[in-house]
Amino acid sequence: MKVLSNFFTVLVQRFLPDPFVFALILTAILFISGIIFTPHSPLEMVHFWGDGFWDLLAFAMQMSLILVTGHALASSPLVKKGLQNLAGVAKTPAQGVILVTLGAAIASLINWGFGLIVGALFAKEVAKRVPGSDYRLLIASAYIGFLTWHGGLSGSVPLLAATPGNPMEKISGIIPLTETIFTGFNLFITVSLLIVLPIMTRFMMPKSHEVVAIDPKLLAEDQNNIPLAATSEKSFAVRMENSRILTYLIVALGYAYLIYYFVTNGFKMDVNTVNLIFFFTGLLLHGTPLSYMQAITNAARGTAGILIQFPFYAGIQGMMEESGLGGMITNAFISISNEHTFPILAFLSSGFINFFVPSGGGHWVVQGPFIMPAAASLGVDPGIAAMAIAYGEAWMNMAQPFWALPALAIAGLGVRDIMGYCVTTLLVSGIIFIVGLTFF
Repeated sequence: MKVLSNFFTVLVQRFLPDPFVFALILTAILFISGIIFTPHSPLEMVHFWGDGFWDLLAFAMQMSLILVTGHALASSPLVKKGLQNLAGVAKTPAQGVILVTLGAAIASLINWGFGLIVGALFAKEVAKRVPGSDYRLLIASAYIGFLTWHGGLSGSVPLLAATPGNPMEKISGIIPLTETIFTGFNLFITVSLLIVLPIMTRFMMPKSHEVVAIDPKLLAEDQNNIPLAATSEKSFAVRMENSRILTYLIVALGYAYLIYYFVTNGFKMDVNTVNLIFFFTGLLLHGTPLSYMQAITNAARGTAGILIQFPFYAGIQGMMEESGLGGMITNAFISISNEHTFPILAFLSSGFINFFVPSGGGHWVVQGPFIMPAAASLGVDPGIAAMAIAYGEAWMNMAQPFWALPALAIAGLGVRDIMGYCVTTLLVSGIIFIVGLTFF
């Protein structure tokens, strides 16, 4: 594992630039490819790119809200208190590693933004309470639990595929969650990950003389992070900002709409309903408008990558669709695939594309235009094709540390500290994904 850790750490630090740079590189590659391999001129390719550049504004907002609502929920006082109590269950370092991995995996099934933050906070609590715990492994375990996210309730690809008006609707139609998340193959993969990942991280534990404990500075930082005393000012504005009555009224209104929606539409979930559930639940748990707004403000820092990259993904989609490049890639995929091998090839290609597009929603935009038509031509179930894209993105996150950055920031660690553990997980979990796509 040390050899793998050193190799991939060097690889990441030397050759893996910021994902925004990758978005620019991919834009240039497709622009040049359109000129070389299609009959379109440079001016026409510029036109295709510019016309598509702003097509994903609503989509980017949906993805941003998944992150910030989950993050805000994870930072609520009730959740934090629950993590502190749960951390007390672990009595040994081995129990701590297992508990953090399983907790992060379950939280990521609920909401990926929630899982990322809860996992890091939980790992930190366990590191404080259990002597002899290796802090690096605990944080790595929290990120390893993130592997389950695309099979859960906030999986970007399945939720978007089920959402009317999503960028791929005109190509693949609406794919309900009963064909993606609520299927036998997804149940197998998800349950297998929940069982295997905690066992695997347990066996990654270093020897006692190699253990790296939590930095005392992080403990002192937490002790100093005490909320300011409530202001004595009783103006109307202050009372409204701290009004629980106003909060509960709005929460009741939100839940009333959700009940109405499910009664009239059945248990039909998409990205908008999931965001509504987390929005109003987070507001409820924070208790006041001001507290929730502060949590959202902190969470919004993590949306920078989504906001700046998604217009470029939209431009890429425009070039692929209008120039015919998407059709050419589709035909190439069909030529090397059959009904049985296609899901695995789609999964592996999604893993490769994750280095350029480290976003589940971005994958649906960039990869969907050639994966979904190819699946239809080969007679592959659209739900399996969509989830192959999703699983490939989740899988390669173990080697692409973009989404680990929020957890690492909370933990006070760097990519070098967790990469070896994550790459080992990449090799093991790949078997689970391939078996699930092939035999279920």
